[in-house]
Amino acid sequence: MTGEKRFFLDVRQSATGVSWQHRLTERQDMAALAIAQGHGVPDIVARVLAGRGVSAEQADRFLDPTIRELLPNPASLTDMEKAASRLADAIVAREKVAIFGDYDVDGAASSALLKRFLTHFSVPSEIYIPDRIFEGYGPNPEAMRELISRGAKLIVTVDCGTNSATSIEAAREAGADVVVLDHHQVGGPLPPAAAVV
Repeated sequence: MTGEKRFFLDVRQSATGVSWQHRLTERQDMAALAIAQGHGVPDIVARVLAGRGVSAEQADRFLDPTIRELLPNPASLTDMEKAASRLADAIVAREKVAIFGDYDVDGAASSALLKRFLTHFSVPSEIYIPDRIFEGYGPNPEAMRELISRGAKLIVTVDCGTNSATSIEAAREAGADVVVLDHHQVGGPLPPAAAVV
């Protein structure tokens, strides 16, 4: 086989005259055959996988991936261990947790998920979504102090907080810890939170 031209799917050329040359090495050909036979996929799918460096042993993870395999280890995120530890402490101590969410869909969904998680462990909690017109985006000092006056010992901001140093400092001065869970870019120094993930 070495040296002779091999054509893809045994088609010498397309309707426009372009040559369809086989690009897999012999090793990749063998991997494609093993993938097709071992995983019951069409030859063309097996060839694409082999061409991308997927072995027969890796094919299941590629063809039927799980979230666990696709997502990075959460502990690799900055401050994740600190955030998890502080939240675990709140759960054990049954401290009231306030969830400060943004008003868009990722903030609302994150707030609901965290509330559901805390409810599962019988942790007192409440969600606070700021009024978009009157309070604007993200935590504000007045809302943080209000949550603390209602018993919050921990405030978790979701989808906001990375650029709210003044508000987080106000919460800290009023006696609560703040954990920031946010995907937005930091526009300056990190806020003085217990953790910024």
